[in-house]
Amino acid sequence: MKAFLFDMDGVIIDSEPLHFEVEMMTMDYLGLTATKEYLEQFVGMTNPEMWKRVKEEHQVPHTVEEIIDYQIAKKLNHLDKADLEPIDGILELIQDLQTNGIAIGLASSSPRSFIERVLTKFQINQHFNSIVSGEEVANGKPAPDVYLEAAKVLGVSPKDCYVLEDSRNGVLAAKKAGMRCIGYRNPNSGNQDLSAADVVVDSIRDIRVGELV
Repeated sequence: MKAFLFDMDGVIIDSEPLHFEVEMMTMDYLGLTATKEYLEQFVGMTNPEMWKRVKEEHQVPHTVEEIIDYQIAKKLNHLDKADLEPIDGILELIQDLQTNGIAIGLASSSPRSFIERVLTKFQINQHFNSIVSGEEVANGKPAPDVYLEAAKVLGVSPKDCYVLEDSRNGVLAAKKAGMRCIGYRNPNSGNQDLSAADVVVDSIRDIRVGELV
């Protein structure tokens, strides 16, 4: 292992409840009703891909851009007010990776504005050698583009990367990129099929960097 790539939502911070809440508000704004179970299928996807599908499925008159503008404004406001901390064990895992000389990247489906607000909120920007948003590549998760780009920025081969993911879409993206993947079973991320991951953990503290190296 030469690089370790993190997803962000549901992995670094337990933000999926915030996302579900804002997405339900956005669906209401569109005149639609959605259950948490309905929204679970979109976990790990980029906003443009999610809302394009919703728009087509429900024949929504708003543009995808209008929907995203509303959603992001609400999401950033909620994030600033939220009493969130990094998920238990994440800061220690990052420290362990640095101690072992492993390059660290972040590959998230969230827009860069949200990524930067999260990293700034927890003052962890400096730990990441590469940061890529799924909205900055041609195709979002479950396509492999965001992970391939993160590895490219780090200058490492995909086969030398480990990925930490909490969603079905994210795990599929990592495996399609030719990387090894640790699935983190986060109950707040909904009913996610992580079976394609190389290993699944219930706690970040179950990840041993020495064993991966």
